[in-house]
Amino acid sequence: MPNITFTFGSSKADLIFGKCQEPIASYITKRGEAYESGSLIKRLFVTKKSTHFAERYGSATAMEGFKPVGENGPHPSDGFEDSYSKTINNETWKSSFSISREAMDDAQVMNLTEKPDAFISSYYRTRDRFGAAMYGAAMKLSDECTFGTKKFDVLCADGEKLFSKAHPSKLGKKAQSNLFKDALSTASIGAMETAMQNFCGDQQEILDIAPDTILIPNDYKAKNKVFEAIGSDKDPATSNNGYNYQFGRWNIIVCPYLNEWLGADSGLWVMLDSKANERYKGAIWQERKALEVRSYINNDNDANVWNGYARFSAGFSEWRFAAIGGVSSGNQLVSA
Repeated sequence: MPNITFTFGSSKADLIFGKCQEPIASYITKRGEAYESGSLIKRLFVTKKSTHFAERYGSATAMEGFKPVGENGPHPSDGFEDSYSKTINNETWKSSFSISREAMDDAQVMNLTEKPDAFISSYYRTRDRFGAAMYGAAMKLSDECTFGTKKFDVLCADGEKLFSKAHPSKLGKKAQSNLFKDALSTASIGAMETAMQNFCGDQQEILDIAPDTILIPNDYKAKNKVFEAIGSDKDPATSNNGYNYQFGRWNIIVCPYLNEWLGADSGLWVMLDSKANERYKGAIWQERKALEVRSYINNDNDANVWNGYARFSAGFSEWRFAAIGGVSSGNQLVSA
């Protein structure tokens, strides 16, 4: 259920508008429930509650591990240090709508549903568009995302773009890449999965990365390719219908809002590990203040005004939960 709070001004006791306050609030809440259940945010980000103007996300390097010491041997000293960190600032978001006195006088009931519906729709649409904009900017290899008049940082904690061929190690180990040029295909899905399973931590230790999701824009060519690759348990490219081990293993997210930010680059695709995203705090959706709606009468024109206020933001801390394909400047996974 969406966490929406309502505050009513003097209009609650007003003979004209008082009787419509609770129905409108109930309508907004129910519509919010519907949008919340279908939102892409929970599938692309890990949600974190915020209690400050900004929040810092960091991690520690892995310990070297246990060593064989023989019978009655001493305990070797082991330790770790802080790895890279990322700070995400909260942003304030506002909107409003109003219902005229004349609409109430003339019993224009349509205004009592259409305007609240447009209001709550715009709130959840803004959230999904903002989340897609952050991913879209990262997929376009940008340092920042421009949304409205504001700019949002899309760099990772290590100072690199989310998708980079040179993610550094805090301990000076070999740099790593999650940026690849391979177009979407059965072979490239298997190759990228393998590459992600080989991602290492700062100590060069193999991590427990297990990709389970593929993200694409709403493009018919991309949809044809991904479902051709994973949609059948048989391999149509072989005369004896060999087994397709990609079948039934992937969650597919088709995000129409990505089209706005990717433009002609509809061949870009992203592989994600949803559990690693949660575990390592990869793509972060930061909630500071849930939607607050305040209703009051405007004394200048007698309109019933509904103001909406929320605070949230998003950003990327860890990169190892994701990899991208279809970028011409990326590394090649599958030989031509």
